[in-house]
Amino acid sequence: LLRKFEPVGQKRNEAKAPPRVLALVDGNRVPPDMQVPAISIVKGDSLVLSIAAASIVAKVTRDRIMLEADALYPEFGFAKHKGYPTKAHFEALKKHTPTALHRLSFAPMREKYFKPEEQPEEAIDSPK
Repeated sequence: LLRKFEPVGQKRNEAKAPPRVLALVDGNRVPPDMQVPAISIVKGDSLVLSIAAASIVAKVTRDRIMLEADALYPEFGFAKHKGYPTKAHFEALKKHTPTALHRLSFAPMREKYFKPEEQPEEAIDSPK
């Protein structure tokens, strides 16, 4: 009977201690605005199972968002290229104004839609 209740006591003691958190970031640098301690791991998605799983979740989520974006902006073909910088995507951008979904911090977008002195350092929501 005593063994049955030991984990409950352990959990109660563990709950009093602050949780230990370390974010694992796939890449070669930690974003400067991280709110928790973090380390970067180059090729983390091929080395760390939790990063690989998070990468899959992120890609599936992005693909779903792109399907919704395709319904709003069918002229861009988001359902087909999922927002990747394909030739078809750049051709659509030549014909149509970028949407609020387009990252103008992406170098080809920034160079096309901003004068050098206006180029944003961070992503913005919509073109000027």
